[in-house]
Formats: sequence, C-alpha cells, structure tokens
Amino acid sequence: MCRGCRHRALEQGASLEQKHAYLSGVLARWLDRLAPLQPLPEGVRLGYRDRVTLNARWSEREGWHFGLMRRDELIAIHACPVHSARVRGLIRLLRDTLPPAAGFALGFLHVSGAQATLIVKQRRVDAQQLAATVAALPASGIEGLWVHCHPCAGRRLFARSGWTLVWGEAQSCDANGLWHGPTAFQQVLPALFERALVRAEAHLAPRRGDGVLDLYCGHGSSLRRWAARGAATLGVDASAEAVRFAALNAPSASVLIGHCIQRLPQVQAWWTERAGTRTCCYLNPPRSGLEDGLRAAFGQWLRPERLAYLSCSAGTLARDLQALESHGLRVEALLPWEFFPRTHHVEVLALLSRR
Repeated sequence: MCRGCRHRALEQGASLEQKHAYLSGVLARWLDRLAPLQPLPEGVRLGYRDRVTLNARWSEREGWHFGLMRRDELIAIHACPVHSARVRGLIRLLRDTLPPAAGFALGFLHVSGAQATLIVKQRRVDAQQLAATVAALPASGIEGLWVHCHPCAGRRLFARSGWTLVWGEAQSCDANGLWHGPTAFQQVLPALFERALVRAEAHLAPRRGDGVLDLYCGHGSSLRRWAARGAATLGVDASAEAVRFAALNAPSASVLIGHCIQRLPQVQAWWTERAGTRTCCYLNPPRSGLEDGLRAAFGQWLRPERLAYLSCSAGTLARDLQALESHGLRVEALLPWEFFPRTHHVEVLALLSRR
C-alpha cells in the first residue's frame, strides 16, 4: 500500500488537529503567536497535485508501472486520488503507448504542471520510439514532453545536458500567470500559495524605493509582487531554469544564479547600496532551511526592517527563528498553511519585525 499520504485515513478535522499538535510542540517557544490551521474546502483535498515525480518500472506481464518505492518494491499509484486529472491521464497514456524497457531504460516520470519529462537511464533515445506517445499527447493537457537522458539518475534526477524536447512547447503558463519549464518547483496548491503571498506582502508592505531581498526566489512568483509595488528587488536561486523564468516573470527585478551562501558578496554589495532606505527580506528555503553563513549574515550586516519566511519544515524553521531573534528580529505571527492535504506535511509562514 502507498504510504505517500499518511493522513489518507483521517477526516480533515483529525488531520488538522494532528498537524497543529505537531507545530505546537516544535514551535512551542512562539505558541502564543501560532495561528490555527484553516480548513480547506473538501473538494480541494483531492486531485490537487499537478507536480509529481514517480519511479518507473517495467513488468513483462503488465508493462510500465509508475509509483513510489518502498525498499526495493515499487508501489504503483496509477489512479492516485491526490494527483490531478492531467497527471492520472498522462500515466494512462504512457502505459498504453511507451515502448518496452528493452532499448528504453525509463527510470522516472517528472511532471511540473503542463510540462512532463521522461528521465531515461541511457545516453540517447531514438525519437521514433515515442511516435505512439507523441501522437496521443495533443488531447492530454500536456503542453511539452521532454526526454532527459541521464544514466546516473537517482537521488539527483536532473543533469545539465541530455535534454530533448520531443513534442510541444518548451514552457507553460500556470494558473497564476507565471511561465515555467520542465523542472520548475511549484507549490501544489497555487491558489493557497497566492493567499500566503498576500499575507507576506501585507506584512512586508514594500513601497516604491524600498529594497526587497528574495532568497530562494524560484521562478519569480514572489519577485513579481515586490517589483509590482515599485520596490528595488533582488532574487537569488540555485536553479538556472528558475532564474531564467524569474527574469521573464519579473523583468524589473534583478536575479542572481547560485546558492544563497555563494552569492553573499553580491547580495552584500546590493544591500549596501540600499543604505538609508527601508529594506525587507522574503525567504522560501528548502527543507534544510537557511545555511549557517546566511543565518550569521543577519547578525552582521543583513538587518532588514521586516522579514517573511515560508517554511516546509517546522524543525529547521524553529532553529532559524531562534537565530533570527538573537539578531534583533521578533516573531510577530506564525501562520500555518495546509499545502499538502491528506499528508502529514504542513507549511508555516513566519512574519518577523525588527525590535
């Protein structure tokens, strides 16, 4: 049985109660500022996931299977109720049309919105092998199909080379009007993510002439908001694709490629230019949270008036909030968001101001 959704057997109220209890323990230091989780409409809790990565395995008797690995066993989830109708339809299409494993060493399927990628663990693929798949794609809701030849694909799915667009367009526009490519990180509930950004924007309240530093900026969903209010905006992200699309989605913002800790010299120079103006930060790091050197920078020279931090790991958030408080920031509110219904995961937006 698939264990991807640990709360699949819980009613919504019981799931929210467990998540709130977990947050109350991990974020106990700021319990008086922790807001309750708001329930989502019941219809939103299924069919919402439009960004997935699935393992692929071939069976001589049943063909291609797509799902999650448990030890050495693949648990097929072809009709997962959490996946969007587009993802479920694509899986059916691929099972019906893909060539067998002999000569086509498919390892993973990655879907990001309307862009899909077949990650093949070999050095080259004959496009003619995918003729049947390509012929069926126009009615699938997929806008671009890529083959990524990556013999070493595993924990690291993507390499720089080996990409071929075999059908359709190289980019798509999501529900929030943002352009993205095949590897874009996207929040799985775009409307809820927009609500979180609205709260962050209300807290930061960037004005014309202010400076907003956006670390782990992705493909520009947050950058676009700060720039639209006339603030001088700088984003940093390690993904070349994300930076390329951030420049497209927020053309008036400046964007640097690289890990945030590597780009601190350029960030410091930009920050120093803002001396005497109002400055804010928006952070949306991975589960590992902020790097050590980045946390130290908030105590040395990176001293924003206000800060918003969207976290997918309450544990690393608690660690980082303690560090930020020691550097003169105060946690004003912790707002949890149920970005992952039916799972044990929860995101928290922390709003901080300088004392």
